[in-house]
Amino acid sequence: MSAQRPRVFSGIQPSGSTHLGNYLGALRNWALLQHEMDSVYCIVDLHALTLPKEPGEVAESSLNMARMLLAVGIDPEVSTLFVQSHVPQHAELGWLMQCMTGFGELRRMTQFKDKSDRLGGTPDSDQDAKSGNNASISAGLFTYPALQTADILLYDTDVVPVGDDQRQHIELARDVANRVNSRFGEGTVVVPAHMIPPAGARVMDLQNPTQKMSKSVGSEAGTIEVLDDPKKIEKKVKRAVTDNDGEVRFDVAEKPGVSNLLSILGAARNVEPASLADDYTQYGPLKGDTAAAVIEMLEPVQQRYNALSDADVRDALAVGAKKASAVAEPVMQRIRSAVGLLSPAP
Repeated sequence: MSAQRPRVFSGIQPSGSTHLGNYLGALRNWALLQHEMDSVYCIVDLHALTLPKEPGEVAESSLNMARMLLAVGIDPEVSTLFVQSHVPQHAELGWLMQCMTGFGELRRMTQFKDKSDRLGGTPDSDQDAKSGNNASISAGLFTYPALQTADILLYDTDVVPVGDDQRQHIELARDVANRVNSRFGEGTVVVPAHMIPPAGARVMDLQNPTQKMSKSVGSEAGTIEVLDDPKKIEKKVKRAVTDNDGEVRFDVAEKPGVSNLLSILGAARNVEPASLADDYTQYGPLKGDTAAAVIEMLEPVQQRYNALSDADVRDALAVGAKKASAVAEPVMQRIRSAVGLLSPAP
């Protein structure tokens, strides 16, 4: 742990493109948080392999995600920014954490249930396995919360900012950390606390405003990509679903589409969305102002993204991997010793 500041760890998968919900809900806050805490930001490429990927796909996505993180303001001199597989202690501790995590605990993870259902459901019998049913559902998809636990514990992490979708995984990490300390001695690992991140906009799909904006299950027309050009952003916002009564007010339950536009506009302007409703009597001007605010907000991010070369990004990741390894290896040595593994000959 940093002597001056608590350490925070966050990971992001290098899958797909980065959309407005990612930026407003998390990444913009990462850039702010790095100046308040000792920040470790990891592109979790090993987690991306839990679903089938073409050769080279994860490498390209990792490079692009790193470029995006640098573009949104992550400073490699201030934060530790790296790719998970570049620090081999993640995989080593991941195995130890699998051995410390109960099968029943993993079965209760709702994200595994949700993802496996989308892939065709979990195999319920030996016959399913013999017939090849659910072949696309990897064992890694089932056990990846144990690797996520390792990611966190490897840096003596004090706090982990999580939304509701990851809260269950952080609770598991805390349970496993306490189990490790009970079995091998207090102080073997730091028990992390979850932290509700600074309020970020909850950005919904523009075409289905009752569903979060998502790169996996959302609609293309309803998802604003951070790298979308201004005309495309304007087109998507102006076609956003609202309702038929014509009244502009912030009411998520009754007016989800209008409330979503107000949320996006408020986040772009850094003001409370409900306070903006009185400025509008029609949906057209609200959509126009929302599109303009998003375009203005994303322009510097897009400029920085396009200015960064592959060499710039790789250099930043190399610096980050070196910094991460300097923390991870002493922690790993401490855990190896506590567990009782045989040390290699000098």
